[in-house]
Amino acid sequence: MSAHDSTLHDADGHGHDHDHDHDHEEGPHSTLRGYATGFILSIILTAIPFWFVMGGVFEKSSTTAIMILFLGAIQIVVHMIYFLHMNGRSEGGWNLLSLIFTIVLVVITLSGSLWVMYHLNQNMMPGMMQDTKNLP
Repeated sequence: MSAHDSTLHDADGHGHDHDHDHDHEEGPHSTLRGYATGFILSIILTAIPFWFVMGGVFEKSSTTAIMILFLGAIQIVVHMIYFLHMNGRSEGGWNLLSLIFTIVLVVITLSGSLWVMYHLNQNMMPGMMQDTKNLP
């Protein structure tokens, strides 16, 4: 091996230069600016629903509830991106896959629970509601 060839190989003998970073996930979320952006978005996404409720912005309470749920979902995404550092590339995509699995389980659980409660309410015997007034 010549002197020139020995300079191309490092200590592990693979010829790679390990002085530079290899695909580290250094994004806007790992800086102070990224954390500040996430914090400000979280404050805004908390203040808007508060204003919806306290200001009586919508006439129907169902519209207010839907808007609060929508902004809550956006806030979950903000927290996952800026504070939990989750994206499609982290941990080889396993974080995203486990998140999707968790969302599917939560949707199945919540929709199943709502379905059962709705049908329990609809299928109660007619005389059962009057008996609950005499309970201690």
